[in-house]
Amino acid sequence: QVQLVESGGGLVQAGGSLRLSCAASGRTFSIPVMGWFRQAPGKERELVAAINWSGGSTYYADSEKARFTISRDNAKNTVFLQMNSLKPEDTAVYYCAAGRPPIVTSGSGYDYWGQGTQVTVSS
Repeated sequence: QVQLVESGGGLVQAGGSLRLSCAASGRTFSIPVMGWFRQAPGKERELVAAINWSGGSTYYADSEKARFTISRDNAKNTVFLQMNSLKPEDTAVYYCAAGRPPIVTSGSGYDYWGQGTQVTVSS
């Protein structure tokens, strides 16, 4: 089993930044791929960014490529999502997810999920 705990969400003004963290525990060697999904009210869950074990392979949704950066610290079993130039449309619950390679955009490709952290961007 793997446990994922997100932190770092909150309320920020448009144009601001937030850094989300996801701490993994348990059988972390079984989860080389880590991703950040988000779900806004009334919308489907979408993959924002994902990263493989080495960090050499990453995925970003097109609208986030220039503003978000995903990274990981394997020694601390933690993955980060640095979000800059935040927009009101980034408001959502952000979920950390973990799974096996390859990186896929569907949530069904991830085996473990965190409880989510709320990000609210005010205009």
